[in-house]
Amino acid sequence: MRQMSETIHQAFQESIRVKQELLRDPELMATIEEVIHLMVSTFEEGHRVFFCGNGGSAADAQHLAAELSGRFYIDRRPLPAEALHCNTSFLTAVANDYSYEEVYARLLQAMAQPGDLLWALSTSGNSRNVIRAIEVAQQIPIRVIGFTGKTGGAMKHMCDYLINVPSDDTPRIQEAHMLIGHTICQLTEQALFGYDA
Repeated sequence: MRQMSETIHQAFQESIRVKQELLRDPELMATIEEVIHLMVSTFEEGHRVFFCGNGGSAADAQHLAAELSGRFYIDRRPLPAEALHCNTSFLTAVANDYSYEEVYARLLQAMAQPGDLLWALSTSGNSRNVIRAIEVAQQIPIRVIGFTGKTGGAMKHMCDYLINVPSDDTPRIQEAHMLIGHTICQLTEQALFGYDA
């Protein structure tokens, strides 16, 4: 039991350490502010925000899209935000008929218009289907917010805005992604609908 207790404490301490490191990075904080302004202007101009990721990052993508299209703190009109993996018939058909690398790219080709926004999540920054979506976003063109881990991987030089969490540990990266994502959703909602939390 002592070893379990120590592991629990280590996990909590590492999660806290990563978040403290985020707070000490003024450049990253400035990027988050820029992303909030971008989100607000995207919705004000009548455009949409698309999300993509794999595994836990797919769950995070769906969660954050729901915070916008549903609600965050207040009752208000829904915002046009969608996670690209939610149609399982489409996902499995494209993976079968083309390849899994194309599942997000193909749906983005069908739905995205200039002025929209892609929010791409990959803890490694190297997920091929996410990278293909970014390539398509660049062709449309729409801007890309990348959420990655420490190095940024291949996404580092592909995204208009990169939020790379200072960790190589997937669970800690995803925890930080959700903290940052929730903060962006909160401040976007506040800016658009005029309230103080």
